[in-house]
Amino acid sequence: MNSAKTKTSLQQTIRDRRAVKKHYNDKPVTEDTVKELLEDAIWAPTHGVRQPWRFIFVGPEQKETFAANVAATYPEERQENRYQYLCEPNAFLIVVMDEPDSQKQWDENFGATACMIQNFWLLAWEHQLGVVWKTNSHIYDPAVKAILDIGNNEKIVGFLHLGYFDEKPVKKERIPATDKFTRFEG
Repeated sequence: MNSAKTKTSLQQTIRDRRAVKKHYNDKPVTEDTVKELLEDAIWAPTHGVRQPWRFIFVGPEQKETFAANVAATYPEERQENRYQYLCEPNAFLIVVMDEPDSQKQWDENFGATACMIQNFWLLAWEHQLGVVWKTNSHIYDPAVKAILDIGNNEKIVGFLHLGYFDEKPVKKERIPATDKFTRFEG
């Protein structure tokens, strides 16, 4: 492979990508930009080309109302904290997945959706658009599902917090793959 050689741009993007959780700048995240990134991200592997995802965009104009609605689903003593937390990103992309009855298809749908999210994240990184995939407890709350009009056979896979950034978050090293690699000896 390329271990001793210069990394390809894809290899470098994969290694450079970070979760951007805060310190977003004021540049607005537009619906058009998100749609453009999604047009490439949806080319993720998907069993039977089921493409089990759909998306809900919350732009900068709706962010505060959205944050207030979601925060209101928390106990009163946590609502202000959750509101402030949900006001940090510039926008959200809520990723929703079809939930089939078959466990095999459910697993395949989740795997495909996770691959699509990774594609989106890498594409966003190339545009200095920060992303973090959040799975806070509210994604499981029936009240939040109602706010977002999530169907009975759908799952909120996560809230992608979005915002442009000026400084990259600190790189955290990975355990080398060879440390987690074994060989079947039969």
